[in-house]
Amino acid sequence: MDRALRVGVVGVGYLGRFHALIYSRLEGVELVGVADTDWARAEQVAAEAGCAAHADPAALLGRVDAVSVVVPTTVHLDVARPYLEAGVHMLLEKPVAPDMDQGREILRLAEVSGAVLQVGHLERFNAGIMALAERIHRPRFIEAQRMGGFRERATDVDVVSDLMIHDIDIVLALVSGALIEVRAVGTPVLTQHVDIASARLEFADGAVANIVASRVSEQTHRRFRVFQAGGYLSLDFVGQTLDIARPVRQPRRPRPEIVRERITLEPVKPLDAEIAAFVDCVRSGQRSLVDGAVGLRALEVALEVRGRMGA
Repeated sequence: MDRALRVGVVGVGYLGRFHALIYSRLEGVELVGVADTDWARAEQVAAEAGCAAHADPAALLGRVDAVSVVVPTTVHLDVARPYLEAGVHMLLEKPVAPDMDQGREILRLAEVSGAVLQVGHLERFNAGIMALAERIHRPRFIEAQRMGGFRERATDVDVVSDLMIHDIDIVLALVSGALIEVRAVGTPVLTQHVDIASARLEFADGAVANIVASRVSEQTHRRFRVFQAGGYLSLDFVGQTLDIARPVRQPRRPRPEIVRERITLEPVKPLDAEIAAFVDCVRSGQRSLVDGAVGLRALEVALEVRGRMGA
């Protein structure tokens, strides 16, 4: 594609605004416009990003090659349908849909039209997760903790759909075995939805993952630990460090010595990397790292976790 890639953003709330600003500064990309039912918000973000503002998402149809859809999950299908039917490539925020039927329909629409569909599991583009994935060969036990303070945004959904689904997606990417057992508990604290939850995923190859997510914690704590034969890895999302411990055999000693290493990661903004990857996939025609099928699988497991806790 020789000309600039024409893009738009539908939904410019907290996260959608960042989508617009990132597109506005990407080389070879023209941010045509943003759309939001909150006209004042659309105008504000459009002024920041240097593009047109629209109250109706349909105004972007025929004017864009690709679009970010950053609207409430409950309306993903309604908003996505006309774009996908027109063959517009789409970065759709996670989760892909509120239920499996709508998720499958979104995937079908993309497949029929040939549009690139990428789901916004941005933690896949976290420098720490990428460094961790390079060093994982056959995980036996995974422990993920994603704890944070309460914020009003995203409280229309439970903590599984809001936060835990990130770590569900990462676990599914790291473990090759089939998921055979899901156990979960959770409870509301400040909202009518589950605000703190714990899930245990068991796989056919013997791997086990314990995942905890909270949006009512006093401090932010995000850590991902992996135990595998010959080593242990611990990723601190907040500090952006990866600690590795592995046994090294020593001459004339009966047991190996535990050698520890800390890697300080080069900070990379995951949303910038995610959007750049989406643009690259649109231009090259390559399959996205987090395509519709990946997003649908994460949704399926998240829904099972919610079902196990009666959410």
